[in-house]
Amino acid sequence: MKLLKYIFFLLLIVIIGGAVYFGTQDGSYNIMESKVINAPSSVVYNNVNDYKNWPAWSPWLEKDPETVLTYGTSTTGKDANYAWESDHMEVGKGSMKTIDVKENESIHQEIIFHTPMGESRSDVNWLFESTTNSMQTKVSWGMKGEQSFMEKVFMFFQEEDLETMVSKSYRTGLEKLEDQLQIEMKKYSIEVKGMAEHGGGYYMYVTSSAKGEELSSKMGTMYGQIMSFMDTQQIQSSGMPFTIYHETDEMTGNMILSAGIPVKERIDTPVGSSVLCGYLQPTTAIKTILTGNYENLPEAYTKAQEYINNNNLLTDSSKKMFEVYANDPGEFPNPANWRTEIFIPVFKDLRSNHPIINGK
Repeated sequence: MKLLKYIFFLLLIVIIGGAVYFGTQDGSYNIMESKVINAPSSVVYNNVNDYKNWPAWSPWLEKDPETVLTYGTSTTGKDANYAWESDHMEVGKGSMKTIDVKENESIHQEIIFHTPMGESRSDVNWLFESTTNSMQTKVSWGMKGEQSFMEKVFMFFQEEDLETMVSKSYRTGLEKLEDQLQIEMKKYSIEVKGMAEHGGGYYMYVTSSAKGEELSSKMGTMYGQIMSFMDTQQIQSSGMPFTIYHETDEMTGNMILSAGIPVKERIDTPVGSSVLCGYLQPTTAIKTILTGNYENLPEAYTKAQEYINNNNLLTDSSKKMFEVYANDPGEFPNPANWRTEIFIPVFKDLRSNHPIINGK
């Protein structure tokens, strides 16, 4: 009996000592991982802001594809919520709710884990910071809270502490998020609409030459010149910007092109001005729509030319092909949503007396 009494007291001492030890340990945690992601801040924000996007990059949900997800009435913005349940120990059961959002800047959420040890709550924070490169965003994902007594006991017997485990998962999640965003931003579609009429009209323009690799930056400069001139002269645009391709050297890749912005009427420009006013003749053309990044334009032109060949149409070389940028990338930051309308002039009626058809 004395032996049992000693064992009892020994166990009691161990329990009391353990309780004192774990009770005095700091259970607070504040974990944050950051990554510069190659995507505009609004694109990253919009993806993270919708819980229905999380399964594609969540570092935990991939551990159990059979995880049951339940979405609330709203999955985006303030009060959005969802819940999950899994037999996998690292996934478990829990829920998340969005407490507050600041568009394109931050998201504040509350996450609740339901465990045999009870309910555990933590604050989750996302920060989206623009960089000097508009196509990059510094994304920070953090979690902070306080471990309960039982959670501190449980984590004591794990190979890794809580901060190490969560930091590792957050780094994985941020990498997967970037991979998913790259996939989403590279989506595109090409639709050849067939023969269409373009009404033409007056436009302000700048003409220059450029090679393929410098085309994007050169066009940005050209449009900057036009917009600055129009702003100074208080000229209103009457349509979306477009580019006219005058000549292309297949050997060197050099192009002569005009960047244009439509206006309602003819504008007299000062002598010596690099910005001029032109008139685009009404045109019958094969219209092709590219929805996606401009880097897919060569494929769109190829499909348009295939359509012309397959339908025995004749291009009108007296008129230049042009492309209209039907929406503003500033308002549609995801390249997958950019819309370009390509017009390749063709003869509407091959019986025309045009010299090209008559061979004169």
